[in-house]
Amino acid sequence: MNNKKGFTLIELLVVVLILGILAAMAMPQYFKAVERSRMTEAVTLLANIADAQQRKYMQVNKYATAYTALDVAPKGASGATYYTKGEGKNGFKIDLSGTAYGGENGGKATATRVPENGSTLQYSYNLTRYYANRDTTCTGTDANGAALCADYCGIDSLTANGSCCSTGTNTACPAPSATM
Repeated sequence: MNNKKGFTLIELLVVVLILGILAAMAMPQYFKAVERSRMTEAVTLLANIADAQQRKYMQVNKYATAYTALDVAPKGASGATYYTKGEGKNGFKIDLSGTAYGGENGGKATATRVPENGSTLQYSYNLTRYYANRDTTCTGTDANGAALCADYCGIDSLTANGSCCSTGTNTACPAPSATM
């Protein structure tokens, strides 16, 4: 009677192969979920900036051109450009534009996904929010970014222009009107 217990090499290889297949199927969904959380962070930052710009406009009748003039300036932010993870890091570059209402439709903030130095992005996209608007435009600059934007906007796919609005339309969000 043979009392040896254990697994054969073939059995172990089959188990490892099955685990590898499951991991290969789960990884793309994991990376997409991570990128969605990054996108949510950027949308929240854009909303905070838009609210701060509205307060600034009520105080001095124009929008701020630098982060230091805002009451919610991120730590270390100066000028009109801020990097969420630092320049050349895996984060967002957020630019302020427009000063007077009517100039650039009242101004806007744009968050652009930037890669780590020397690397490429799996998801490449931009988020834009006008200060006097509640909606965010998502523009995919590659196929994965376009798919992520479509998912964010709640639509099946982007049209040829590559932009959608957070309201669920397959076009960029409209610029605010000249009346506040």
